[in-house]
Amino acid sequence: MLKFTPILLAIIYAVVMYRLSAWRLRSELDEKSTLLVDPMLQPIMDQLAQALDLEKIKVFVYEIEPVNGLAAPDGRIFITRGFVNKFRSGEVTADEIASVIAHELGHVALGHSRRRMVDFSGQNAIRVALSMILGRIIPGLGVYIANFLTTMLAARLSRSDEYEADAYAAALLTKAGIGTGAQKSLFTKLEALVGASGQPMAWLMSHPKTADRIDAIKKLEDRWNV
Repeated sequence: MLKFTPILLAIIYAVVMYRLSAWRLRSELDEKSTLLVDPMLQPIMDQLAQALDLEKIKVFVYEIEPVNGLAAPDGRIFITRGFVNKFRSGEVTADEIASVIAHELGHVALGHSRRRMVDFSGQNAIRVALSMILGRIIPGLGVYIANFLTTMLAARLSRSDEYEADAYAAALLTKAGIGTGAQKSLFTKLEALVGASGQPMAWLMSHPKTADRIDAIKKLEDRWNV
C-alpha cells in the first residue's frame, strides 16, 4: 500500500487543484470583467456571428493591462483591457481584434479551454508523484527533474492547442469575409511588442514561434486555394 501512496496523494491533489483553480478563475473573471460594448467593433463581431449562424457573440473585457485574449472553461470569451486600449489608440485594428476573438472561439469550439483546466491539474499530479518518486532516488534533484519534465509536457500540449485554434480562426475569418491578413499581421505586432529577449527556448514555450504560426496559416491558404 505504501508504494502506491505517492500516486494516491497525487490523484487527490489533482482533484483538489482542479476544483480550486476553476473556482479561482471564475471568481477572478466575474469580479474583473464587463461586457464589451464598442460601436466600432460591433460590425466586425456581427460578421463573425453571422459566419457561425449565431445571433451575436458575447465578448467580455477582462480589466487587466497585459495584452491578451482568454477562453474560459465555461465558454466565455475575454479580451483584456490592454488589448482594447491598443485598439483605441490605433495600434491594433478592428480586424486584428476579430482575429483574437476568432482564435479564442476556436479554443472553446475545440474543447481546449475546459481541457486545459484538467490538463493543468493532471500535470500538477504528475509533478507531485514524480517529485516524490524521484526525490527518493535522486535526493535534492528529483523535484527539479520532475518540474522540468512536466513543464515540457505542458508546453508541448499548449503549442498543439494554439496551432489548432489558429487554424479554426483562419477558417472562420475567411468565411466571415475578414480574411487571414489581420491574423498574420497581429502575430507580427505582438512579436514586436513583447520582444524576443527573455523568452524561453521554443520547446518550452506555451505558444509556438510567431514565424511558425504564420507559416502554418500560409500552408492552410495554399491548400484552400488549390
